[in-house]
Amino acid sequence: IATLYRPSPFHNFEHACHVTQAVVKMLSRVVQPKKIDADTLTYKQDKESLELHQFTYGITSDPLIQFSVAISALIHDTDHPGVPNSQLVKEETGLALLYKNKSVAEQNSVDLAWELLMEDGFKDLRNCIYTTQDELDRFRQLIVNSVMATDIVDKELGAARKSRWNKAFAEDGDERDITEKQKIQRKATIVIEHMVQAADVSHMMQHWHVYIKWNEKFFRECYKAYLTGRAEKDPSEGWYNGELGFYKFYVIPLAKKLETCGVFGVSSDEFLNYAEANYREWELKGEEMVARYLENFNRDKASGKLII
Repeated sequence: IATLYRPSPFHNFEHACHVTQAVVKMLSRVVQPKKIDADTLTYKQDKESLELHQFTYGITSDPLIQFSVAISALIHDTDHPGVPNSQLVKEETGLALLYKNKSVAEQNSVDLAWELLMEDGFKDLRNCIYTTQDELDRFRQLIVNSVMATDIVDKELGAARKSRWNKAFAEDGDERDITEKQKIQRKATIVIEHMVQAADVSHMMQHWHVYIKWNEKFFRECYKAYLTGRAEKDPSEGWYNGELGFYKFYVIPLAKKLETCGVFGVSSDEFLNYAEANYREWELKGEEMVARYLENFNRDKASGKLII
């Protein structure tokens, strides 16, 4: 997988590892190790475990979900070109045409990673993941759903996710048309989607220095795209306000949803507290940081350290 990632400033294998670590950490807050029988490596079938299974919509007692979410995080930006889907569509690239202008980078990532997994050399790994067609189909669906969840720009996908959330978690959500099992599966799907989304922007819900490190990397990627004619606008001109808006309308609401779904305990408070603290600090220091990003970029470009 590492070899399939490009050396982009932000969307690279280091980012994939960071997202994977974040999602594994989130899973560890859901899955309680004391619920696992160390001798048989199976989940204990006691009353408390059953209650935990129901409370977490089955995620605690489903290793396939846990593995699928982790592997999805690792592959979610495979072969990312360093520009958004909108640019790939505008350029009418082969990938954009292949995927009919829908979630271009995400679909490509899934296909490349899946093709790799299906190679003969990974037969033993595949036999560990699934042994029946049903398990294979479910694994594939979990991978696709999780990676597609990282496309937060597609309005159609966003509307579908919002509709599922409202039906499952809103106080006035109407779930009369489905069975209890379907209700749990729907909520599990939603929790998984939001877990992956949160992991993808986890640097924004961590310590300020972690946030700034990754924010500068993303700025470099966008500024490089601008200088090479693959972006219309100079990102430095709107970066400060863009970050404030992204926090206000996406990151902070996402952190609140993690709290609402109820499976992460105090972790959701941690995500929200960091997000709000970073928002306030960016409000004070953001313009200064953008100027520093530009200065660092131009210095590295002039020294030959950064090649455009």
